[in-house]
Amino acid sequence: MRGLDYRWIEALDAVISQRGFERAAEHLCITQSAVSQRVKQLEKLMAQPMLARGQPPRATPAGQKMLGLYRRVRLLEQELLPVLATDADDQPMSVAIATNADSLATWLLPALSPLLKSRRIELNLLVEDEARTLDKLRSGEVVGALSMESRPLPGCVAEYLRRVDYLCVASPEFAARYFAAGVSRDSLLAAPGVTFDQHDDMHEQFVHQHFNLPPGSVMKHTVRSSEAFVRLALEGIAFCLIPRVQIEQELAQGVLVNLTPEIMLSRRMYWHHWALESGVLAELTRQLTEYARRILPQ
Repeated sequence: MRGLDYRWIEALDAVISQRGFERAAEHLCITQSAVSQRVKQLEKLMAQPMLARGQPPRATPAGQKMLGLYRRVRLLEQELLPVLATDADDQPMSVAIATNADSLATWLLPALSPLLKSRRIELNLLVEDEARTLDKLRSGEVVGALSMESRPLPGCVAEYLRRVDYLCVASPEFAARYFAAGVSRDSLLAAPGVTFDQHDDMHEQFVHQHFNLPPGSVMKHTVRSSEAFVRLALEGIAFCLIPRVQIEQELAQGVLVNLTPEIMLSRRMYWHHWALESGVLAELTRQLTEYARRILPQ
């Protein structure tokens, strides 16, 4: 765009990432007034606000698009400059990805391992519930996001990776204590379950869809860790919905049992990324999608 100064967007990015103008100024080694002036110049050029000035400041929808553009340009620079400049520093390339905890605990790191071993990449993984990972891509904070949403954002592509099958499991001791007569509406009201956070509706959806229990009627712990779900089940503390791929060994050993063999909850997983990718980002997408399609059921 004619007249666009990327220092203005850099200031906007700093205000968001540093959560304020004062820390943004320290980060950029300029005055707070200079940060403010740069953001104002960007807003004047675009004829609309880029920031919602609160505590902390937040990017407006237009500001989010501008930040997405800025971070894509930064990535292109990181790829291109070392090729053109023979004396360029061997600086690592920063790549941010939004992922759900279950993917991180199972197949994501093995999928990225070859790329991380062969290229100088600083990986930044932002872990969110499946329903919120796209917010990170929408805001420009990440270059790609794992989500169960099939519709791509404007300017992005959603690639189907295959499905994740969640099994309702518990330890044999827990099953004997709460479900000796089988899993039913009454037994579920007495047994504690687990949810990831306040946005995670998987547990509530499961008991409502299959056992007609209304939301909020069952007891559940809140634990923001996929690995902790497995530990809670193994310790006999709760029953959990856990990806089959994460607990195949525990099921084979009998330390976890499938409480509802006739019922499982399946979610389709998608990799969302910018439509125009090249270099490292294109390689990342290829390795991630190929690995997921080998590991996950179709």
